[in-house]
Amino acid sequence: MITPLPDPEILPLGVDGVLVRFARTLSEGANARALAFRDHVQAARIAGVIEAASSLVSVRVAFDPEKTNRHQISLALEKLIADDTSAESAPKRLWHIPAAFGPAHAPQLAEAALLAGLTPQQAVADIEATKVRVIAIGFAPGQPYLGMLPGHWDIPRQDDLTENLPQGALITAVRQLIIWAAEAPTGWRHIGQTAFRVYRPETRQPFAFEPGDLVQFRAVSDAEFEDIRQDTHTNGGAICEDLR
Repeated sequence: MITPLPDPEILPLGVDGVLVRFARTLSEGANARALAFRDHVQAARIAGVIEAASSLVSVRVAFDPEKTNRHQISLALEKLIADDTSAESAPKRLWHIPAAFGPAHAPQLAEAALLAGLTPQQAVADIEATKVRVIAIGFAPGQPYLGMLPGHWDIPRQDDLTENLPQGALITAVRQLIIWAAEAPTGWRHIGQTAFRVYRPETRQPFAFEPGDLVQFRAVSDAEFEDIRQDTHTNGGAICEDLR
């Protein structure tokens, strides 16, 4: 039996924002509703709204105080919620991204697999078989939080920080994956490596992903990974498939 989600909350956020919150904890259903509602707000073209941005389980709606006010925006959002009969929007894009899982590129794969009750080979197969969704972007420019992995991947963060991980590292915790945007410390476990750049400021669209995109990883050998890394004609060998 599926537990119904609570009614969304409409809350003030700063002098020029409204937060629509679908849950207080992360779930696939709440994230799907947040992503779909962001699309509906953008499509509605509410007078005075200048941005709708989703996070894990909520949507921030920013407005221009010189053109409207919080009361009017809240009324418009209440109507959108009442008229919304869909729980989620179909994804627009599916990314296929090569990743290396050999010991040189996945120093904590065995540890993470053990915590998930798997062998390293089973862990890689699990990751390859799961199409994860970009549930949010944050912490660093363009950096995606990808989920949700099967329930046995509900493994905790480390107690200590890893001092530095390379750009493109594939890391995991709490049923999620992240492709690391830039060299930085983390408490998440390093289980693979991509050559994919999630943030390319020199391009017309600096953020590679959009919330709601699907991502599927493909395991490659260390040798193939090195060839991919040396190829400057693609973004880490990734292929973006349009779904609609």
